[in-house]
Order: sequence, then structure tokens, then C-alpha cells
Amino acid sequence: MRKGNTIFFKTQPRVSSFAAVCGSKEREGIIGGYADVTLQDDMYGESTYEKAECKMLSAAIQISVAKGGFTESDIGLMVSGDLLNQIISASFSARQFRFPFLGVYSACSTMSESMLVAAMSVDSGFAKAAVAATGSHFASAERQYRYPLELGCTRPPQSQWTVTGAGSCVISDKGNIKITNATIGKVCDWGVTDVNNMGAAMAPAACSTLLQHFKDTQTLPQDYDIIVTGDLGALGSRILKDLMWEKGYDISANHVDCGEIIYKVIEDEFQGGSGAGCSAVVMNSYIFTKMAAGLYKRVLFAATGALLSTVSSGQGESIPCISHAVELEGV
Repeated sequence: MRKGNTIFFKTQPRVSSFAAVCGSKEREGIIGGYADVTLQDDMYGESTYEKAECKMLSAAIQISVAKGGFTESDIGLMVSGDLLNQIISASFSARQFRFPFLGVYSACSTMSESMLVAAMSVDSGFAKAAVAATGSHFASAERQYRYPLELGCTRPPQSQWTVTGAGSCVISDKGNIKITNATIGKVCDWGVTDVNNMGAAMAPAACSTLLQHFKDTQTLPQDYDIIVTGDLGALGSRILKDLMWEKGYDISANHVDCGEIIYKVIEDEFQGGSGAGCSAVVMNSYIFTKMAAGLYKRVLFAATGALLSTVSSGQGESIPCISHAVELEGV
């Protein structure tokens, strides 16, 4: 059933299992104790950063499938994407499995988009079980979107640190975390052109989707144990709270951003974490573990993505952004 821009799932698919792989810097934060694999070396035994990113994503998918007691033949669909050109991490990972594959791109909101598409496939009966996954790597993202690390360019204070990590979950009809509904966001562009200031660019998109979700579901911020965005970082999170306050919604008591909490000391990482792997790692380790244990009963997950490219930035374009929300409840 659809109301507004929100899909209400008839069968309420479940998050059956989940897994996360995180890099050496990320393992020092709170997720280090929750991730299934933590790397000592971000090359992950590979010859390039891009191959390491693909290997992380493949490992997260494989572990999540195994943890749920599934075999490859049980998985009717894999929905995944990443930040690299032509989403090569996702498509190269998909060639290792026998899953039907849908490649998606929603920048850093790819995890929530993957989850809602996977939930739609299970709810419709197309797939008995579906994988939703994504990841990113600091070094590969820097090379593509900003400057190769070898140049040693100075990072401005408004910048975020792209997370090295990957997350995956299997969605089916079993498990103790159900997906009740999902809100598909609209593209928002408030004219931000600074490619280092992702938080300011993405906050309006998060605000738009949250407002739409509250309207469609007839809920309020206090109805949720936690509202998780990702990944606005410290600055973007403050902007989002201000924007929501102006619209009459106070989310300050239960809002947390994946980019704010993923690193141990946020001041050392400027505005915190970003990248498709940011919310994927946090959700598929820390948040889902808390939900499985019954510590969070109702969670609203709204990842955010900046839909820019080096070409558009080079041509002086502003940054259009998107946010998709997924509502989860403990059974």
C-alpha cells in the first residue's frame, strides 16, 4: 500500500541477518566491537584500493548470507551499489555469486535505497530472500572525487572522512527486525557547490524525507527510539536539527548521525564520517545488534546521498541530494 511517498509493506519483511566489515581507522570507534571483520591493513591483501573495496563488500555479503543460515540458491535478489564509476564494487562482487542482481546508485544513501528495494522484492513475492549491501573505501573515493592521496592536499575543516567499510543484510520472512514501511525521497538542491561540505548539501534532503515520512505515517519524532541519519556528519546534523525545528519538529532528543558516531574522536576527523559504507557499517553492526537485543524497539533510518560527480563539479554545478527512509521495528 502506498500513501504519499511511503510504501507500507503488507508482509512486513524482516532483517534476517547482517554483517559488516570495517577498516583500521573505523575499528577504533564504537563499531569496532560490533563489526564481523576489522582490518589491520586497509589494502585487505589486494594490490589496489578499488580491489580492496570490492573484497570488503563481497565478504560482508558472504558473511550475512552464512549468518542467516542461507545458501546462495536461497537468495532471489542482490541489490547493491557503491560510489565508484559504474558501481564496479557492487557489480564485480555480484559476479562472485549466483544471485540475480540489481545495481543501484544513490551515493551515500545507497544502503537505505538497497534495503527498500530488497524489501519491495520480498513483499511482492519476487524473492523469498534478498541481499541489500553497499560499501566504500577512503582512498578510492578520494582518488575519484577529490585528490589522490599522493598529492597530500590539505583538508578543509568542513570536510568529512570517507569510511572504509561495507555492510550487508539479508531480508526475508524470518527474523526479529521487521521493515514496516519505507519513504522514497525527492532530489533536493539548495545551491551548495562546495564538494567538501557534504553535510550542508545533504541536510535539506534529509529534512524533506523526514517531513514526508512523518506526514505519511502520522508519526512524530518521539515515536521512535532513535532516528538515524547517515551521513551528514557533525555540521550537517546540526543543520538538520535546525531545519526540522523550523518546521515544528524537534529531533534533538533521539537523533544520531552515522557520520558523527563512527569515529572515536570526531574532532580528529573534522566533521566525521561519510561515504556509502558509513551508514552501511553502522546499521549492519551497531544498530541492528542493538535492535536484535531488544534495546531499540523502533528505528527510523534515513541515509543521505550527494548526487554529484567530478564532471558536474568541474562544470560549476551545484549538488543535488537525496534521502530515503526505512522504518524498522523489533519483533
